[in-house]
Amino acid sequence: MIRRVSRRLAAARRVFVSWLGSVLLASALFAEPLEPDRVATIIEALTRLGPEKVNANPKLKEALDKAIEATKGTPQFVELVREFGIKNQNPALLEIAVRNSSATAGVEAARLIIENQDWELLKDSLESTNALKTTEVLGNTGDKRVVPLLDPLVVDLQRDVGLRKQAVRSLAQIQEGAANLLKLAKEEKLPDDLKFTATTELNHVRWPTLKAEAAQFLPLPQGQNAQPLPPVAELMKMKGDAGKGSEVFRRDMVACIKCHQVHGEGIDVGPNLSEIGTKLGKDALYESILDPNAGISFGYEAWQVELKNGDEAFGLIVSETADEIAMKAQTGIVTKYKKAEVAKREKQKLSIMPAGLQQAMTTQELADLVEYLSSLKKAAN
Repeated sequence: MIRRVSRRLAAARRVFVSWLGSVLLASALFAEPLEPDRVATIIEALTRLGPEKVNANPKLKEALDKAIEATKGTPQFVELVREFGIKNQNPALLEIAVRNSSATAGVEAARLIIENQDWELLKDSLESTNALKTTEVLGNTGDKRVVPLLDPLVVDLQRDVGLRKQAVRSLAQIQEGAANLLKLAKEEKLPDDLKFTATTELNHVRWPTLKAEAAQFLPLPQGQNAQPLPPVAELMKMKGDAGKGSEVFRRDMVACIKCHQVHGEGIDVGPNLSEIGTKLGKDALYESILDPNAGISFGYEAWQVELKNGDEAFGLIVSETADEIAMKAQTGIVTKYKKAEVAKREKQKLSIMPAGLQQAMTTQELADLVEYLSSLKKAAN
């Protein structure tokens, strides 16, 4: 008896949602012009009805087409294309991708182009004035299928060196790409003007074997870690320079700014450090740098996700629903994955913050960095 009532309630709820979606859609469609509020109403109604019903109904499909046209160039457009499996909007997606190459909307747009396997469009973009941004956004997708597109840029000496450096940074975000860069280094085929960039990037990758090989074939500059560090008690007695520490914080080889924000500057991946000096003493700051795995902040645990298609994702889980999870990569890009596409996910015991950062600076620079972090305090009222 209870089960029958529950089934009837569920069926009634579905009918009500469908009816409500249709009402909202009709009221929005017949009102002209399509102002932003009305577009939002259409999108809400279409989303409630779902792809199956919308794609099966010519009137609803017409409403979807209007919403697509009205939202071009916006994150809403990307969400609509993704949600309803639209395949004929690749050029418009590419425009968003190159304009937002380091933002979630742009990366998701690039992912959709990759899913549609529009390789010619991407190849053409890599030959255009948008080559730099295209290279950046492809790396930010973390998709191994882009590696064959980016590999040739590294060794093409006719291309701009800035573009080739970006190709190195992008490839280093993908395991297969990082492995290919190391192979070039081992075979002494990595161009000299890219070695510093490759050294910086590959010594910070998250794959232990590749990182170890990078230390062997592309070691960090000599002298930075030639002497063993003194105990923390002695480090705390050193006089640091906050101004110089600020420079160390932003330096590529150390790359704190690539995962943390300070007063709005930087990438929002790890904890915001704008007031870290108020929260932690110098001893705790040293410990956080020298042993990042000792105390991982709640909500900043790294996750490894394996997808059924063989791809993988790594980062922080920032939100989760019954159907999908949203993950933030080390680039700050948030990507949504359907749970039906996930084969396995596992919380990592290691911090998303890489260990061994002290190897990229002298002992004095480490003291300067801690002095700078200690100076970042909450403003007095």
